[in-house]
Amino acid sequence: MNYLSVGEDTKTIKGEKFGYLTGILYMAPAQVAGGRNMCPFSTAGCRAACLYTAGRGGFNSVQQGRIRKTLEFQADPKKFCELIVKDIKSLIIKAANKGLTPAVRLNGTTDIEWEKYGIMEQFPDIQFYDYTKWPCGKRMSLPKNYHLTYSFSEKPRAGLDSVGWKMRGVNTAVVFWGGLPKTFLINTTDLPVIDGDLSDLRFNDPKGVVIGLKAKGAARGVVAVDTGFVQKVG
Repeated sequence: MNYLSVGEDTKTIKGEKFGYLTGILYMAPAQVAGGRNMCPFSTAGCRAACLYTAGRGGFNSVQQGRIRKTLEFQADPKKFCELIVKDIKSLIIKAANKGLTPAVRLNGTTDIEWEKYGIMEQFPDIQFYDYTKWPCGKRMSLPKNYHLTYSFSEKPRAGLDSVGWKMRGVNTAVVFWGGLPKTFLINTTDLPVIDGDLSDLRFNDPKGVVIGLKAKGAARGVVAVDTGFVQKVG
């Protein structure tokens, strides 16, 4: 069984026209699988808007596969990481055969602090990236080849966390409904908004901007919008 999905979702596929082949790990978010909370800083709005069941994730067999991977990770993280390393090696070969550069996103639908598991250090020339809701002070030591984007939410501290991450050169992603605004106010700073749906390659974004993501699937639901997780435009 392959643990990394390659060329199976519309957003990471967009990266191929920019020269990248992305391997992405999808597991069950939050506490869907039980046991450890896989998204410890998720919010009600985030969970309501989660794309866990979007696309192929709507199939029960796919959901069960993601739950199985989650339980494997929780039961034996060391063995699970060894399997991920094996998949990354396969991704490197596949990318080379296509004339593309490999990239890896381990938190497709989770928010695990992967820097603690020693995977990225084994591939210093590979770009890893993720979105996160972790406060910046709780993830201080990151590998040089690991790029994070802070995910804005309705929680009261989201603005302060965004500013904290910005001081470390990390952008903030915001989900919008009704189009993308030209700027978005975070605390007292109005930042330019760029279209984050052109690709998933966040490590290529300019610094000091807001990554605008259009609401999709469950994110367009009343609950996600009413909580404040999704920002209404117009």
